[in-house]
Amino acid sequence: MTMRTRRETVHFRHPFRIKGIDRQLAPGAYEIITDEETIEGLSFPCFRRVATMIMVPGAPPQRSAMEMISISSIDLSDAQRIDASAPRD
Repeated sequence: MTMRTRRETVHFRHPFRIKGIDRQLAPGAYEIITDEETIEGLSFPCFRRVATMIMVPGAPPQRSAMEMISISSIDLSDAQRIDASAPRD
């Protein structure tokens, strides 16, 4: 089975929360890593998501460290939607 990893940067304008992370995260840019595997037996290349992770600054006192935390893609979408619909400062 073939795997691929996609990386993208998402931006949040407001402090936000994502289910599975026990603290509020600051506004800013966050790297999202998505692992996908091929779906075998098709006549065209097709991939399915098997993992979504977000890179966040470490919890205090380890602020200089980075953590890779596994999250749900749905929870990420929900956080982006809430951030986009929040009133602009």
